[in-house]
Amino acid sequence: MKGTKKNLTEEYLYLDFSHQTEGCIFPLHTSVTLFLLSYCDCRIFKVCLVLTKESTNSSLLRDVLSQDIKIQIISRQELPPIVQNCCLPAVVEQPDNFCRAGLAIVLRHIIQKSYEVDPSKKEILELLGFKKTCLKACAEVSQWTRLCELTIPLVIENFLREASEQPPAVPVEIRQLEKKLSEPVRVHNDDKLRRQKLKQQKAAQVGPPLTQGHTPETAEDGESSSRSLELRVAFSKLRVQGQTAATHREPPHIRKAKASDLPPLEHVFAEGLYFTLTDIVLLPCIHHFLVIICEKFSEKLVEFPLLASWYQRIQEVPGVKTAASKCGIQFLHLPELLTPSNEQHPNLSDIPGSEEQNDPLFVGGPRPTMTKLMEKGIEVMFSPHPCPTWTLDWNGLPAAVSPKEGKMSIDRALRKQQQLNNLVYVVTNQAKPGDRIVDFCSGGGHVGIVLAHMLPSCQVTLIENKELSLIRAKKRSDELGLNNIWFIQANMEYFTGMFNIGVALHACGVATDMVIEHCVKIRASFVTCPCCYGFIQNTSKFSFPKSEQFKKTLSYKEHMILCRFADQTAVQLPPQQRLIGKQCMCLVDLDRARAAEERGYSVQVISMEPESCSPKNNMIVGVPV
Repeated sequence: MKGTKKNLTEEYLYLDFSHQTEGCIFPLHTSVTLFLLSYCDCRIFKVCLVLTKESTNSSLLRDVLSQDIKIQIISRQELPPIVQNCCLPAVVEQPDNFCRAGLAIVLRHIIQKSYEVDPSKKEILELLGFKKTCLKACAEVSQWTRLCELTIPLVIENFLREASEQPPAVPVEIRQLEKKLSEPVRVHNDDKLRRQKLKQQKAAQVGPPLTQGHTPETAEDGESSSRSLELRVAFSKLRVQGQTAATHREPPHIRKAKASDLPPLEHVFAEGLYFTLTDIVLLPCIHHFLVIICEKFSEKLVEFPLLASWYQRIQEVPGVKTAASKCGIQFLHLPELLTPSNEQHPNLSDIPGSEEQNDPLFVGGPRPTMTKLMEKGIEVMFSPHPCPTWTLDWNGLPAAVSPKEGKMSIDRALRKQQQLNNLVYVVTNQAKPGDRIVDFCSGGGHVGIVLAHMLPSCQVTLIENKELSLIRAKKRSDELGLNNIWFIQANMEYFTGMFNIGVALHACGVATDMVIEHCVKIRASFVTCPCCYGFIQNTSKFSFPKSEQFKKTLSYKEHMILCRFADQTAVQLPPQQRLIGKQCMCLVDLDRARAAEERGYSVQVISMEPESCSPKNNMIVGVPV
């Protein structure tokens, strides 16, 4: 049939299964994944529930599983080796060397495959949101992805566990979500919609009052005025995908209204006006939270009017009730809550280190900061390059090994080869037969493919969260016939395997710090080439400066000055400015090196040769002592 993809690769979907209670499979990541499969009516995966412990009772599973999904129950020992190195959920293509792991990546993949099988299901693809970016940003750097993908499911699991014994405190993350629903909505065409809302409000002042309804009605120009503009926009999109309202010129007083005078848009769904994957993720979690609240702590329900309203509204989405009933979710009928919550919620945008922003002693610019470090004996210092003239015999290697196969310009491919010369020399001199090498943030696999070819007795794993890059890498690997290479599409924290050497070429911002941390935790060597210093900032896992030596000298804000100026190394900049940028790069990386040394590593900061191979030409090499 036209538009339908044929001969789809057989794929296995692996889900954790620890236990079940009252219509819910734990962990909640599994409940969420099964709910999406049911909503998409997706039957193309072979689904395996993986017992987290051998004593798990699976006899009642049929009460909470869609009858449309065929499920096999296996032990953890039966998992393919590549999956044993990842957190579940995970999807594996045959022949077991390409794996996708982590909730958001797996859910996005299910949506894409469901659409490939039946391209008429455009509403399924719309779950990925505007520009298909819903939950695409990794949880390590996106607070919103972390809240929805990791934190909410985890805290609700803990809440349900504690509620069986004693009245637990409501998780602060649930209050964060309630607060999020109260914030104004930002969408790509919000100016136009806010002017329509202003027009609606002006009309209401001279006509009957407008109230927000609860049931979808036909959305024409003469549609029921009882529905808010936000609800009409959201549900008209759900009924007819791609349909847009007729465009007409607004009255002059609406067109000329200042942006600051326009009314804000209110949330209909979790991310704004439109039903997305985020709502799919949150629904099983919030449902089970509300079940406990209504059963045992009903007086607390009034604290969550927006969550309750969202919960009622999501049931109106076509297909949601059917999918929920197949998964054992029996929706609650909640009372209408009109009282807004006045409780102060934690600020989602709070970032560790923000207290530094108003430091009265702060002096801007890199020179005062560099001088301050020099006064403490910390100066720009590079370790000598172990072999500055060494190079791979690129002409003697198969074509698919070369970065020229990555569809880049001749000049860029030459610089990439020079970068690879540096990393490959260090790794090949450290590696021993049987070692496991991980290429983090692998992109198109330039580093990992060379290493797998040069070190056939080592197992090389490429980890990358961008699907297309990894698919290109696998195509090159298949051309070479490599059998010592794995491909894992996942965020870094979903990789749990043991390895001997971690490598990363131009891992962006704090990704370099995440790679080093991953290596240090298991006492693996690391070879990293940092990039995008300007994107460095405090996160839930890291605070800067990292080393005790730098912490005693610099504030967070002073360290950020170094990071911002470290990005000023582009070839088109004046030589003196590039020199300062290079010095700032070195100091930022020296802080990283000192932090690793404090944890038992011998670390060198080396400048790659030739320096012209990249404006970001530092290499941090660490070996456990």
